[in-house]
Amino acid sequence: MDFYFFNLINQFAGRFVWLDGVIIFLADRFSYVLFGSLILFLIKDYKKYRSMVIKAVAAGPIAWFGISELIKLIWVSPRPFVQNQVNLLLTHRPDGSFPSSHASFFFAISTVVFFYNKKAGIVFYIASFLIGFSRVFVGIHWPSDILAGALVGIISGWLVNKIFHSFFKRGRYISSRGSM
Repeated sequence: MDFYFFNLINQFAGRFVWLDGVIIFLADRFSYVLFGSLILFLIKDYKKYRSMVIKAVAAGPIAWFGISELIKLIWVSPRPFVQNQVNLLLTHRPDGSFPSSHASFFFAISTVVFFYNKKAGIVFYIASFLIGFSRVFVGIHWPSDILAGALVGIISGWLVNKIFHSFFKRGRYISSRGSM
């Protein structure tokens, strides 16, 4: 089933130069737009969004390095281009692909943003989906890698939000001046 959906998506790679350009941008560079958006939140209202950005900056690396990379050590899954003839649009190390660290990272950030601002969170989720989808399109991930990465990211974002909320709600790390 994974192979079927991978081929369904990857079959369009290399057919249209303009589409390949858009997809490569999404797979490789669109992440900078999301990071820039977090900075815009801080510029818009630093006090309101400071804790959201702190949580996002914590949740992303926890999802990527703390969970996804750990799973990759336990569950070794070769990338699609290692064992199969695929339409490869980006080069990548032939390391493990399950779960997608990119998907886990960006879905974790999206989850944190969603807890603060539902509309912006939905936009972030769509952007994260586009990043994940494009990484299948360019031939470096299986669809299941993206789904598992999204799940890891959503859980990571939820946990970070929950931990921060309960930790700061009890008054820890709040000085007598009322600041962190």
